[in-house]
Amino acid sequence: MKITYIATYPPRECGIGTFTNNLFKSMLRQNQPHEQTNEGFVVALNDNELTYKYPEEVKVTIRQDHQEDYLKAVKYINLSGADACILQHEFGIFGGQSGVYILPLLHRLVIPLIVTLHTILKTPSYNERAVLKEICKMACKIVVMSHKAIEFLTTIYDVPKEKIALIEHGVPDIHFSPEKSKKEFKLERKKVLLTFGFIGRSKGIETVIKALPEVVKKYPEVIYIVLGKTHPNVLRHSGEEYRIFLLRLVKNLHLENHIVFLNEFIDEQDLFKYLYACDIYITPYLNEAQITSGTLSYAVGVGAAVLSTPYWHAAELLAHGRGKLFHFNDSDDLANTLTELLDKPEEQVKLKNKAAEYGRNITWPKTGEKYVALAEKIVKDERPVPAKKETEPDLLILPPFSLAHINRLTDDTGIIQHAKFGIPNLKEGYCLDDNSRALLMVLMAYKQMKDMRALELSPIYLSYIHYMQNADGTFRNFLSFNRNFLDEIGSEDSFGRTIWALGYLLANAPNDAYYQTGKLIFFNAAPNFESLKSIRGIANTMIGISYYLKSNSSDDSMTERLRNLANVLIKHYTENQSPGWNWFESLLAYDNGILPLALLHSAKILNDDKITQTAIDSMNFLTQHTLKDNYLSVIGNEKWYKKEGERSLFAQQPIDAMAMVLMYHEAYFVTKDKDFLNKLYTSFLWFLGENDLRMSLYDFETKGCCDGFERYGVNRNQGAESSLAYLISHLTVLQAYEEFHRSDLKLV
Repeated sequence: MKITYIATYPPRECGIGTFTNNLFKSMLRQNQPHEQTNEGFVVALNDNELTYKYPEEVKVTIRQDHQEDYLKAVKYINLSGADACILQHEFGIFGGQSGVYILPLLHRLVIPLIVTLHTILKTPSYNERAVLKEICKMACKIVVMSHKAIEFLTTIYDVPKEKIALIEHGVPDIHFSPEKSKKEFKLERKKVLLTFGFIGRSKGIETVIKALPEVVKKYPEVIYIVLGKTHPNVLRHSGEEYRIFLLRLVKNLHLENHIVFLNEFIDEQDLFKYLYACDIYITPYLNEAQITSGTLSYAVGVGAAVLSTPYWHAAELLAHGRGKLFHFNDSDDLANTLTELLDKPEEQVKLKNKAAEYGRNITWPKTGEKYVALAEKIVKDERPVPAKKETEPDLLILPPFSLAHINRLTDDTGIIQHAKFGIPNLKEGYCLDDNSRALLMVLMAYKQMKDMRALELSPIYLSYIHYMQNADGTFRNFLSFNRNFLDEIGSEDSFGRTIWALGYLLANAPNDAYYQTGKLIFFNAAPNFESLKSIRGIANTMIGISYYLKSNSSDDSMTERLRNLANVLIKHYTENQSPGWNWFESLLAYDNGILPLALLHSAKILNDDKITQTAIDSMNFLTQHTLKDNYLSVIGNEKWYKKEGERSLFAQQPIDAMAMVLMYHEAYFVTKDKDFLNKLYTSFLWFLGENDLRMSLYDFETKGCCDGFERYGVNRNQGAESSLAYLISHLTVLQAYEEFHRSDLKLV
């Protein structure tokens, strides 16, 4: 049997890595030569661009915050001939919010999955709970190390109990003489207390330090060894602040001769020498929220006399006389417990014997056998064909909604149209297209989220639109940074997008002043509606008229204008349609989804079966060419897709993905077919890495969206068009979720 392991791995200094290394070696059954030896390889997680000199079993590495690495890794796994995959899950080792980057990898696995959970939160955030639930759904078996973990999974995360396997934390089968170990460290005449593991505030080491003055009065030979480096995450954010605090505390209590800090991450051989040399092992954690402790398992495994605060794992592992408990953050209680135990050497012996007896059952060879048996069972069992997934709005795929990049691009004139990476490119000035999109986006944000910053931005964009309108109702498009007009009349596309935003404003005005301004501009432009020639300009205008008519349904003249424009699109469709080509032109170009979207909007108002059917047929045709293999592949603008020609994969742009999101949302609204919600979410994932290049366009640092894909990769500039396309799509997903919620369907 061949197993792949996904986790951190030595020489990276990480407890999960040490666990995985022991699990890997124990499952190979190298100590049983007459049995068929298992095979395996490791997919290792790197942190913050650091690289390591890995052993030969590491075949693939993943940079924690690079989503494309996860997708490359799963391709390797699926082609490797592996029979099963074992994932070590811990919050903080996978990229994305709450480790969401691991999900696309797991979704693509074609082999059975076992997940070992090292942390299970009692009070998770929404995203933490959603990510862990999704991982548990995909797993064939979930391994936990305590009964409390089973309780949490079943009651908090809705995991079926039969899916959970309890396999306790393994302990290396390493043995030393306590006397020889003490002698090696020159501790023969000392009573040794020990704590080991990564150091951080939650470890509560100060509780032990504060307890020692009372203890050393009676037992001056006591020495407390704190063995371990400061946790890398703590170092990153706080440096050695906690260790310095502890050193000052030692000095203030005059304990310099009784406490030793060994700032090292040592190998297991030396670690076990310290464990055998200690008289009493202490884990003084400050709160109960610790579902698994590898250090505690090691101490029990070697038969140490253990004292601990009653965190979840300790309360369970030290039951039945395998250790003693003291109260959280209570140095007096610890001092009394320590003194009592030192007073009674026979009690220490009892604790050690009980612990050692238990430890013999949790050595890594035995733990490895349990994992092998579990893997063999899930590989042998016929995997059930997964049921068709019920449509469920799923918010875990969304980063937090943020206007940070839009704020960066906006000044008192309007929104700057282009950016150099995440910085506004003032040289390019402003355009009507983007200010209209920006108005639409902030109005959506205010309507759905009551975002006050969105409300503050809306008059800036509306004012820009008003400034750019000509006397005849048409619009200029481009304005330089020093506010000089750069054209006399803009494109019909920019005209149509402006009417769309104004129509949405008239249907969803946050106050009367904005409504009256929007109405004035809208009706000044109206005489130009039926002179439009561009089908995309027409489509955008139709959407704006449709929004207006939602709250002004008695406006018969505007309804007739909408019908005339819809008939123009129908005429284009009829003239260009042929067997296998259900489209409005002889090619698929840009912003394609906007054409069926316009017909879907107008169909609800005009109640015309031909319009509805044309919308559905053209949408299905577009879906056939862009939504396959479970992700969106929009038509590239490098070389448009001509009838009987070849489509381009490159120069894919966010406005095309936005159009697909909006199109499927409107299709769901019209038909109530939940499959369109699946397509909506799939289209949105294009922004987050579910695309041809498997790279995220959304920038989690700047909160902007990159300008698309080119042949060389992602265009890292984050202009207004792209970022607004992402945010409008994001808001549409939120709206779909709310609509689904209101429908009383089951939600995750």
